[in-house]
Amino acid sequence: MNILNKRNKYILPALALIMTLCGSALFSSCSDEFLEPVPLSFYDPDVTLSTESGMQAVLAMCDRHLRHYWTHQENNTGHNSNPMATEYMLSDLMAFGKTDNAVTQVNFLMANLSPSNAGTGAGSGGSDGELIQYFWTESYNGLKYANTIISSIDNITGMDEATKNAYLGRAYFHRAFRYYTLVFQFGNIPLITKIPEVPKFNYRATKKEAILEMITQDLEFAVQWVDDQKDMAYKGMVNKGACRMLLIKCYLATGQWQKAKDQADILIDQSGYALVQGGAGLGQLGDFIQGGEPETWPITRNVIWDLHRSQNKLHAANTEAIMVMPNRGLASGQDAAFRQWLQMRIYGPQWSSGQILTPDGLRALEDFSRTRAEYNKTLDFTRAIGRGIGCTRPTYFAQFGLWEVNGAMDEGDLRHRSDVGNWVRMTDLKYNHPTSSFRGQNLMLYHPETGAILCGDTLRAWYDWPHYKYWNLDVGNEANQGATQFNGATAGNTGGHGDIYLYRLAEAYLLRAEAKFYLGDIPGATTDVNAVRSRARCTQLYTTVNIGDIMNERARELHMEEWRNVELTRVSLCLALSGKPDEWGNTYNINTWDKQSGTDPSNGSYWWQRICHYNNYYNKGPIISNGRSQSHTLDKHNLYWPIREDVIESNREAPLAQVFGYAGYDENAPVWTTWQEAVADEDVVE
Repeated sequence: MNILNKRNKYILPALALIMTLCGSALFSSCSDEFLEPVPLSFYDPDVTLSTESGMQAVLAMCDRHLRHYWTHQENNTGHNSNPMATEYMLSDLMAFGKTDNAVTQVNFLMANLSPSNAGTGAGSGGSDGELIQYFWTESYNGLKYANTIISSIDNITGMDEATKNAYLGRAYFHRAFRYYTLVFQFGNIPLITKIPEVPKFNYRATKKEAILEMITQDLEFAVQWVDDQKDMAYKGMVNKGACRMLLIKCYLATGQWQKAKDQADILIDQSGYALVQGGAGLGQLGDFIQGGEPETWPITRNVIWDLHRSQNKLHAANTEAIMVMPNRGLASGQDAAFRQWLQMRIYGPQWSSGQILTPDGLRALEDFSRTRAEYNKTLDFTRAIGRGIGCTRPTYFAQFGLWEVNGAMDEGDLRHRSDVGNWVRMTDLKYNHPTSSFRGQNLMLYHPETGAILCGDTLRAWYDWPHYKYWNLDVGNEANQGATQFNGATAGNTGGHGDIYLYRLAEAYLLRAEAKFYLGDIPGATTDVNAVRSRARCTQLYTTVNIGDIMNERARELHMEEWRNVELTRVSLCLALSGKPDEWGNTYNINTWDKQSGTDPSNGSYWWQRICHYNNYYNKGPIISNGRSQSHTLDKHNLYWPIREDVIESNREAPLAQVFGYAGYDENAPVWTTWQEAVADEDVVE
């Protein structure tokens, strides 16, 4: 595919390093799916980016690529993982669960993660395991688009200053979003702010603190110039609220607590947003989208269920949606923009694998199609809850301990209630084997008489999960009476629907609570956390909160919305900057919090302490599951991920600093300490 005009005689060689940094994303990202709405002269600044329509096309690419962190599948292939799974399995909330994979360094043995094996995934096409390299590739890919706009904005003639600054502000948001995530995933990284005009092979890494300082200033500009959503013609584009949300995070990351609180005050109290409360009782929002098979798994309509239905995320009544990433198919024909979102498959347990038996020794659950003679509408779990394969599974804490507040399990919390259909407990499911004497009875983990365990793979096939977050109507399979796999939002050509939240107002409350915590306003922080809990109809409200309570509430409210690993690392930095203790009384040194190695539970970062206290898999010894011994291991230095060898080697005219703790790390490697130095060096070649 020839996407470069001959007049781009400098662009092609100049992008050599960026292509390496992006895993050759320049070309791999230009599939027909992406190019359909974008002129083929996209990389010809003299043509495309001299017009406002060209600028809009590039921004559309930026907007679209945001959701790829959640959906991932190129051309709707690669069904067994998504990038967000990596963010969660390297946190306190999840671990890798696909036990039929070989025990490899990139699956269970994360402590042996190295620059030579980082992030390719364990399965065919890189669809299983961690996707560390994908984050590097996709983030620098997004930076390429954003920098193209920033570098070319002055080429457009006849545009008034306010319109120009609005485009620039949205591009700044996209650049800031990528750099915000990269610095908390990889630490010090190359700072690239423009499309180079000549080849450059002598980049240095830039201190993460300097990058955070730069993107904070950029976001201050964006908040000033980008329009509010109410003043924009379309939803799904970057708006002022989204810019303000990311600015709050950057203020926290740079230790500017009062500025973070002030921006959160504006977002919560002065921007026209409000938490969706619903009506009396369980409440409601927008349209009621019933589950896949209501006779098997009925849903009692409630505000939490409604809030997280894809069809309601952009509903006019949804007053807390700050930015939503549209992802929907068209019933009239194939929509090239739609991407499958297979949460039910990736995150649901593999209940239909045959690993779970009835007490009389038969397969406990089968995924019957509706054409089978044995089909029973009240036992159709395939359609009701989806056919999971347990690639990534929750920790014990995520299922149980997280939901205890004030020493008691909160029975009112809609986010954890199975009686209304939002949460699924394995023991709520019922045996459906047609010849079992236990057919129609609830599942049991242990034999009622002998006490023998009835599940051969408890890692992958037996755990509870938030059904309200994972379920999406599988339009394609719903139309097929013989279907036995219901995976999530599929079939873009028949109306599949998988809109995704980027930011909701609930997160602004929790960010403001965090800012108040650092400022010493514990009563104010408590009030903000309780505002989120009250909406969820919780019966247990906090009388006081610490940082652990705030992070727990983030885990309850923002599952699969927040980047859990990134946010834990950011809070680790914030605690070191503030000197405030964590929930166990630990304080952190700003000079050492992210430069420690070892697997012992002492010291390390706050990220490490959360994993040691709450993730019951890492460094806890081998687990026998699916007839094999599986060991989940992690090291303190895995706080940051390694930069791949080929990236470092391609920077052949200068040493590019490797991340602490990995092979090739050199504490004396040159690193830019200010973003101004890095920007000035971008035009310097050797």
